[in-house]
Amino acid sequence: MKASLLFGALLACLPAGGAEVLHVYTWADYLSPEAVKSFEAAQDCRVVIDTFDSNESLYARLKTGAGGYDLVFPTSYMVQLLQEQGMLALLDHAALPNLQHLDREVLAKVHDRDMRFAVPYTVGYAVIACRPDRLRGVTASWAMFGRNDLAKRAVLLDDMRETLGAALKSLGHSLNSRDEAQLAAARDVVIGWKRSIAKFDNEGYKAGIDSGEFLLVHGYSGDLFQVAQENDRVQILVPTEGVTIGCDEMVIPKSARQPALALKFINHLLDPEVAAENMEWLGYLCPNREALKRVSAEFLKNPAIAIPGEVKARSEVIDDLGPDLAKWTKVWDEIKAAR
Repeated sequence: MKASLLFGALLACLPAGGAEVLHVYTWADYLSPEAVKSFEAAQDCRVVIDTFDSNESLYARLKTGAGGYDLVFPTSYMVQLLQEQGMLALLDHAALPNLQHLDREVLAKVHDRDMRFAVPYTVGYAVIACRPDRLRGVTASWAMFGRNDLAKRAVLLDDMRETLGAALKSLGHSLNSRDEAQLAAARDVVIGWKRSIAKFDNEGYKAGIDSGEFLLVHGYSGDLFQVAQENDRVQILVPTEGVTIGCDEMVIPKSARQPALALKFINHLLDPEVAAENMEWLGYLCPNREALKRVSAEFLKNPAIAIPGEVKARSEVIDDLGPDLAKWTKVWDEIKAAR
């Protein structure tokens, strides 16, 4: 009886029709249905997607050995940590001919520039959006948050790395600074901004800038792109001092059961036609030079998608701070306690 039950359970776990199954772990709404469907048809397989809401929850799940995932989409700084801990498989470049389409400027910004363990998927930026119909004299600068006429109708991201990073950039420093004097100066800048903002927030800024409740917000390019598409009174500005580059990458855990199929999916997502359709659906930039030639003119008009080259040169990917994280946490606690 027990043997029969076990056999039945094993059969239930097998994919219908014997098709291979690719298990993907990614952010919510981060793969277009068409990109997935076309891959399943081409490979006669199924793609099963689970989602996470933070790099930290992704890390915790992989660290415990749970999930059995074949392909994962962490942000660059988390890739660095996973790589250092020996949790990632080396990538076979012979199976990835579409790597040739990737933007070398983006590769220069990430930790694994040779793509030994990770391949860039999307690039997003933390930028600002404003309502020029209600706020005069707008400029593409982090200094906007120091204005005296915001009357508590501005929002900064409730994210230590993003908001302190913006202050560091406003002072001409690296957003990955470990220098205590520079961090103290950035703390004072954010405390000054704090007097003009309604709150620190990671979600409500989208609806707030759309409705006009907020006149100036700090947010993620993909989110603000979607708001600006629906509301032409919302203007996106990319601060000329430089911004954070959030590069999410594709990696294969060492524990993957279908590493060959995962490589095929990476190569599929790098196909210019697939990448073009996928990025327009996402609202985020895929750093694929050939794909960018295939997207609509409207998509490229948004400054959150194609930032100026000189600004991109001053922008940085967030690094893992290691033991210096404690310096940042101390400063962030002081900002939150300040009145």
